[in-house]
Amino acid sequence: MRAALQVAREAEHRFPVRIRIGIPREGLGSRLDQMNAWLDANCGADGWTSTPSSTRGVVTDALAVYFLDATIASAFVARWCAAQRIEILDGVYRVRDDEPKSRVGAGLHKTP
Repeated sequence: MRAALQVAREAEHRFPVRIRIGIPREGLGSRLDQMNAWLDANCGADGWTSTPSSTRGVVTDALAVYFLDATIASAFVARWCAAQRIEILDGVYRVRDDEPKSRVGAGLHKTP
């Protein structure tokens, strides 16, 4: 427990932006791997980190994700958190259950 607190303190010192997301009862499953890949692609491997973030003393009920940049943190929330309205309970975002809708590009345009 003491080592986890030290890791969290170091992350808070190094990364100025933190968001907390709730872990569903069934866990994140493969979604965690997808989130990590998204974070690496958008932040770089050294532009983010994560630690367990207990809410009510349960170590596995939330995850803190730390960022160097607030804009990327906002993009993470938009991509991975509940989309209809960003739901925050006790300072913790809820992870979305679905994928965001794909953008449909405009069709080819011919100039007359």
